[in-house]
Amino acid sequence: MDEAKLEPPVGAALSRDISRSNWDADAEIDRFIERRSRTLRRENQQQAEEAAWAESTRKANAAREAELREQWSSWHLGQAARHRAVLEDLAAHHEQRAEELMGGGDAA
Repeated sequence: MDEAKLEPPVGAALSRDISRSNWDADAEIDRFIERRSRTLRRENQQQAEEAAWAESTRKANAAREAELREQWSSWHLGQAARHRAVLEDLAAHHEQRAEELMGGGDAA
């Protein structure tokens, strides 16, 4: 038997064939750099999209809060007007009854 065929190739323990030329190593380094560059571009794009989404959400929430403040303000102003009308009518009624009682009008 040939002893060269029984020995594992150089670099087998590393799961790499380290007997390749420098040209192959340079090509592998270039592929690694390109892969890493694509990954970083994708991550940066995702971060930019997430930042844009967060800003859009913040603006939408601010607009919604402003709308709700406007609606509550309008409701309170309307409620005040309704109370004022009811209370003015109620005060006028009591003033009229007091006048009738003091003037000798219908006391019923």
